[in-house]
Parts: sequence; C-alpha cells; structure tokens
Amino acid sequence: MNNMKTIYHKIFFLPLLFLGLGGALPLWGQGSSVPAVLNAIAENNTALKALRENTRAQQLENRTNIFLPGPEIGFNYLRGTPQAVGSRTDISVTQTFDFATILGLRSKTARQQNVLLDLEYRTGLMNILLEARQYCIDAVYYNALKKALGLRLQRAETMARSYRERLDRGDVSILEYNKAQLNLTAVQSEMARTTVEQKAALQALQRLNGGVAVTLDDDSYDGAALPGSFDAWFETAALKSPVLEAVNGEVALRKQQVGLAQAGNWPALSAGYMSERITGETFQGLTLGLSIPLWGNRNRTKQAKAAVRAAESKQADMRLQLYAYLQSVYDRAAGLRDIAAATRQSLQTLNSTALLQKALDAGEISLLNYLVEVELYYDAITRALEAERDFEKAIAELRAVEAM
Repeated sequence: MNNMKTIYHKIFFLPLLFLGLGGALPLWGQGSSVPAVLNAIAENNTALKALRENTRAQQLENRTNIFLPGPEIGFNYLRGTPQAVGSRTDISVTQTFDFATILGLRSKTARQQNVLLDLEYRTGLMNILLEARQYCIDAVYYNALKKALGLRLQRAETMARSYRERLDRGDVSILEYNKAQLNLTAVQSEMARTTVEQKAALQALQRLNGGVAVTLDDDSYDGAALPGSFDAWFETAALKSPVLEAVNGEVALRKQQVGLAQAGNWPALSAGYMSERITGETFQGLTLGLSIPLWGNRNRTKQAKAAVRAAESKQADMRLQLYAYLQSVYDRAAGLRDIAAATRQSLQTLNSTALLQKALDAGEISLLNYLVEVELYYDAITRALEAERDFEKAIAELRAVEAM
C-alpha cells in the first residue's frame, strides 16, 4: 500500500499537465507521418520501458502475499536421563489458516492494486504521448511557417537583385537599395530562426523516441473538430478517463481493505498432525490451534474506514477539478478556432501582395510603403498559423482525457 499515495499523487496533478495517448482521436490523416512518430515513441521511449518493467515487478510483488503460509514441520529427538528412560521422538506437521486468505480477500486486494498499477502505466503513456503530440504540432507549425517564409524569401531575393541592378544604372538611390537589402536580411534572419526552432522540436521528438531520429514533413493539420457540447462530451470522456478511473479504483481498493482489516480481527486457525514416540509407547493424532488477535489489529478497521472516506473526498474533488480544467481548455480552443478561421478568411479575401508589387513597379508607391504593407500581410499569416497551432494543442489536451 505504500504505492497508493505515489499513484494518486501522480494522477491527481494530471489535469494540470495532461499528458497524450495512443488512443486519442488522430489530429492528422492516416497518410500523415505523425501517427507513425507517435507509435514509434510509444515503442521506443526509455521512460515507458522502465515504467513497464517497474509495473510488472510491482504487480508480481502484490501477488506474493496472497497465499497461505507454508506448512511448518517440526522434529524433536530427546535423549532421556537416566539412560533407562530411553529417548523420545516428536514429529509434527502444522498448517495455519487465516480467514482473509481463505475468503480470497488478499487476492481481491492484490488484483485491485494491480489494476491501479496498470492505470499508472496508462497515465505515464498519456504523459509521454501528449508531450510528443505537442512537439509534433510545433514541428508542423514550423514547417508551415518555413513554407510561407520561403515564398517571402524568394520575393525578397528578387527585389534585392533588382535594386542592385537599378542602383548600378542609377535608377534608385543608395537609401532605397539599403531598404531592399535590410528587408532581405530580415527575412533570412526569420527563416534561420524558424529553422532553429524546427530543429529543436525534432530533437525533442528524438529524445522521446529513445534517441532515434525522426522526420516530420507535414505542414498542415486535418482540422480536428471541437465537440459541439462540452457537458455531453465530458460525460462520455469521463467514462474513458484513466484519471477518474484511477480515483474510482482507489475507492474500491479502500473498501476492500476495510474487509481485510475486519478479517484481521478474526482468530487464525492451525491444524496438523503430531506423533510422539517414547520407549515402548507411541502417541499420534491431530492438533488444533487458535490464535486470537487481542491487540495487534487494534484500530485497523477504523483506519481503513477513514481511508475510504478520504478516497471518496478525493474522488469528488478530482472530478470537479478535471471538469473545471477541461472547461477552460474547451473555451480556449473555441476562441482559438474562431480566431484562426477569421484570420484565414481575411487572408483569402484581402491578399493584395500582387497589387502591391504592380504599384511598386509602376512607381505608384514607395519601397517603404510596399515593405510595410507586405510585412502586415505576412504578419497576419504568422498569426493565423499560431492560432491554428494553439487550437490543435488545446484539442490534443481535450482528447488526452479519452484514454485507451
């Protein structure tokens, strides 16, 4: 039972961390490489491997004390004094029985403890895979950002070359030429920074994948849908959540331990066979024993019942905390979805980069005005990508509660 506080402690704080899972609804299509990355991490992650082995070891440990103790065999050889008395030989075989074992209470308790250990492993799996999913979302975001920056970089390079040629012909001033070069430098710098961040996300995935390098080329999401009704979704998700399942399981375990404590108040029986041989005489037959627990089990039943009440309080608190946390994530996801959709709509209807280029070439606007307008457009693209990324992360947190 020393494990239980540790198990609950880990699970209790999950709503604040929300860790991922293999069974969540996919955020990407089946043709994407993201599911393959998550499957590889579930197989190769060293922390999960250690947790699997530790779970097996603890489950075996829980099963070690569910059987009756072994029979006790005794042998005595006593030499008599004076020698004429002869010798005495005693042989005994005794088996002790306790009602908790006979009724299967220890076995039931061990099975429930092992159920909670399985839930602890599933919690760890959620942890790792949600973290991996978040890094995958980051990697997709940087892939999309690099794609947009690539187009911008091509235009900046073309403009820089053009202004170099025009400067050589005397068509523009050095100030205009410098603006074009500074624009190119700024875009190159942003591309370099994005590449660094993209590499960091892939390195994080490599760390989670047991040191095995991963590649991820996706630059868009499949558009995960937000549940229409939070309350209806939560009631369904709560039935699948290992977080709530664990606290429910702890209540069940504590109730079983009440029965185990009560059984400890019952006498323990022992039965066996005994043979006694002395010179010219032999005695043999059955033996019975009774062990009465007058003091050793005192207050254990009261403590077990108090533990049940504490577990039930934790159960109610966990559901409340989980509901409130997921409600905030849901509301945030809804807001981000609307922001992303509005920004994308604006980009589709208000894209005037081609018109700006024509106006610049015709001399209708200055280079500075052109750069400011283009910067506004690409800044809007970045904001849209950020909103989509954050929406996908919020959806991942919601789906994480729907465990395997």
